[in-house]
Amino acid sequence: MNGGPVNGGPVNDGPVNDGVERYEEELWEAATAGDEYAAIDAAVSALDGGVPAESLILDVVAAVQARVGQAWADNLITVAQEHTATAVNESVLVVAAHHAATLQHGPAPVKGRICVACVEGEWHTFPVRLLSEVLRLRGWRVDYLGAHVPTSHLVPHLHRTGPSAVALSGSIAIHLPAAHASITACQAAGTPVLAGGPAFGPDGRYARRFGADAWAPDARAAADLLDRGLPRRGTPGDAYQADPEYVVLDDRAPVLVRDVMEELARHAPEEEPRGDTAEDAASVVGYLKAAVYVGDPGLFTSFAGWLAQMLGARGMPAPALLAALDVLAARLPGLPHAQATLAEARATLLA
Repeated sequence: MNGGPVNGGPVNDGPVNDGVERYEEELWEAATAGDEYAAIDAAVSALDGGVPAESLILDVVAAVQARVGQAWADNLITVAQEHTATAVNESVLVVAAHHAATLQHGPAPVKGRICVACVEGEWHTFPVRLLSEVLRLRGWRVDYLGAHVPTSHLVPHLHRTGPSAVALSGSIAIHLPAAHASITACQAAGTPVLAGGPAFGPDGRYARRFGADAWAPDARAAADLLDRGLPRRGTPGDAYQADPEYVVLDDRAPVLVRDVMEELARHAPEEEPRGDTAEDAASVVGYLKAAVYVGDPGLFTSFAGWLAQMLGARGMPAPALLAALDVLAARLPGLPHAQATLAEARATLLA
């Protein structure tokens, strides 16, 4: 499982060209069938038929990837099928962008250099791949660093290459502490930071809390911001101080994950893979830590509601997650913020 509520691409809130719905259905059929060649043919056909490359990427490929993520969350496709479809869509992105570049008249102007990377621990690369290809189409030189880029590796790259900005993506909120560290370190290196992805909250609240120079809800908005130039924020990322309870939770995390896993396993259907239960437990503890770190119980409550739906789709009885939250509450005496976060989530699930 992916470990939290996340879709495969940006929100499709931009313009949609006439006829892209047909190409979306063709790509959906090919991607979910694992037919890479058919998917690429559909994309090239759309470009040759006059669909602008950026619209193909953001209004077709991203839309299909979002449908793939939702189908997995609804237990309509397996993890293997989701991974296969994602791999197909990634291939389509690269081929479509290259084909579009060959159709351009002459080389695109180079606006500057942008570094694009996932924060440390983040393995969802599709959103940053989308952004990278859109930026290249718009004339930027892009350093695409891919998944799970440790801050200790990212900062030397910034010093060596001197990009105009770094775009950091986070899809899963358990990586917010690492994202905060990356934002602070990049700014200390003199590079403005554009944050994006659902990990930073639906309105970018955690990006602002961490002092990011800007936040974008999707690839189109991110590219527009970079085209205009990022404003420099007055508040550096190191101005935010995390809740001290986070350190305690982080220290106790291995034991907490074990206890939650054992509780979930007691309720799990016999056919439920043990690995899924372990990953669910790690996500529960990870989201609790993240919620305490940013001081927002709603972050954990939102995740708990999503996980309850996920578990229900896989046949896990409703009391399982409530029991797991009770186990956590019993293991965390003397941590009022963690207790309040668990209590809010429990009340919401009961309601």
